Amino acid sequence: MSRAGFFETVIGVFVIAVAAVFMVYAYGASGSALGRDSYRLDAVFGRIDGVTVGSDVRIAGVKIGSVMAHSLDATTYEANVSLAIDRGVPIPEDSIAKVVSDGLLGGAHIAIEPGAAEEMLLEGDKITITQGSVDLLGLAVQAFTSQASAPAESEEAADPLGGL
Repeated sequence: MSRAGFFETVIGVFVIAVAAVFMVYAYGASGSALGRDSYRLDAVFGRIDGVTVGSDVRIAGVKIGSVMAHSLDATTYEANVSLAIDRGVPIPEDSIAKVVSDGLLGGAHIAIEPGAAEEMLLEGDKITITQGSVDLLGLAVQAFTSQASAPAESEEAADPLGGL
């Protein structure tokens, strides 16, 4: 084997090894490894804008799980979300699950606010109290359009003769 061929073979093996290490790291960081030490909870939301499979589930800002799956209920037009929660984190039955925006760029996660119940949710149970995402762009448009039309209405109300 020529010297150039040997060098190319060594570089090729090195590149494949680095790619394999990266794939193992990406698999672990994606939350897919949570399946072994986690339990499943379900929740139903009106809107889940920005929440994707793999999005974080957090309590007090600390990641305790991830979103396993989401689907649309064709009869109610609500979003069904399956969550993988770390087995060491019990969730009280009266907890609240909210869709919280990570910032202005559109990312979101599920935030759980623990309740005070002594009974804990078990594998496959459903979080019954939920709050979906808020359409910030829609709220901004509504606020600006209502402020733009408000002065004209108040001027008409202030002048009962209509400008005569």
